[in-house]
Amino acid sequence: MTNTTKITKTKELQDKRAKYVTRAVGNGNLNIAKTAQGATITDVEGREWIDFAAAIGTLNVGHSHPRITEAVKNQVDNFLHPGFNVIMYESYIELAEKICEIAPVNYETSAVLLNTGAEAVENAVKIARKYTGRKGVVSFTRGFHGRTNLTMGMTSKVKPYKLGFGPFTPELYQAPFPYMYEKPEGITEEDFIDQGIADFKHFFVSTVAPEDVACVIIEPVQGEGGFIIPPKKFIKAVEQFCKENGIVFIADEIQTGFGRTGSMFAIEQFDIEPDLITLSKSLAAGLPLSAVVGRTEMINAPNPGELGGTYSGSPVACAAALEVINVIEDENLVEKAEKIGAKIETVLNELSDQYNFVGDIRRLGAMVAVEIVESKESKAPDAAKTSAIAKYANDNGLLLLTAGIKSNVIRFLTPLVITNEELEKGFAILKESFKSVN
Repeated sequence: MTNTTKITKTKELQDKRAKYVTRAVGNGNLNIAKTAQGATITDVEGREWIDFAAAIGTLNVGHSHPRITEAVKNQVDNFLHPGFNVIMYESYIELAEKICEIAPVNYETSAVLLNTGAEAVENAVKIARKYTGRKGVVSFTRGFHGRTNLTMGMTSKVKPYKLGFGPFTPELYQAPFPYMYEKPEGITEEDFIDQGIADFKHFFVSTVAPEDVACVIIEPVQGEGGFIIPPKKFIKAVEQFCKENGIVFIADEIQTGFGRTGSMFAIEQFDIEPDLITLSKSLAAGLPLSAVVGRTEMINAPNPGELGGTYSGSPVACAAALEVINVIEDENLVEKAEKIGAKIETVLNELSDQYNFVGDIRRLGAMVAVEIVESKESKAPDAAKTSAIAKYANDNGLLLLTAGIKSNVIRFLTPLVITNEELEKGFAILKESFKSVN
């Protein structure tokens, strides 16, 4: 008799993935999702996974929220995509209006709807260049803005995002960005911040003239860079410099927006009114949609036909987004974000008391991160240990992501609808993950 091994559905699909899908697409978890609700995913074998990743911050309202799926189903029954460039439809206009209403600014606003975060960034740059007549674009070290050619050039991390993909678009520059965890001994926080501001201003003497710069784009909290939270004084100085020099100030809220940081938009916590804001990710609960919202005179600088695209502002995604905003408001998810973040921080502080490899813990609302280091004393990044923690979690029922320019940050992006039970299940696996590398 020949021994045969039953091939599971997971193995079958993994083999097909290896054969038919490019290896260039990374996978943090190689299991196969079948259903998902709230912050729990069930795979094809019936195993459950607590989701602390939320599709990289895309699912603030969670998986399969009934109000969102109902809105999508209702739209699908009417039409899928007539193309806003061809014939207008109500949901695009209503969503643009809603985004303008909730934007944290007091000036007259307009919006354009697009498909992806990178596309939103590219269009924000196009708008700034058209409005100012200038070409230069300034982003920041450790910043991440996308994987298209333009946004790769604006992104700081070389591997895996940029290596071998050049040449990149010209007139892109990266300014220094203060990283408080790297403050040297013997210098006060205030002096360190002031030095960061001085370095930023010197950048416009040594690297590019402000008269040549169309826009400065900044993440209120650097996402892929490791959830680095800049000092308020620094961002205020950047904003003031832009005003003084006629530079468009762009807030990239693609990962920080829609309640994630304990306010609808993270930039609100810095008392700043950006000229333009880029949005995506949690805007439409997992459907491809992005937006640029900002000063009407800037948004209207391009001529008809110079912005947009075939699928921009999908009516199905617009229907989802309109309901997302309602759910965030009705379920008080902005307030809940702060409570979730505080619980995660408490657990991380407990782990810090146990393990010397736990470094800086930082958060804004429910956007939480912890550095994994060789020791608290050295602060030297430990990418191998970080990867091992994430692997253990992903092998044992917890979806967990890493980040950071040196790949030594564990980041937390739970859905804001996560229950206490789901949190506790996730924390139990997280604690075992840390224990496994000690």
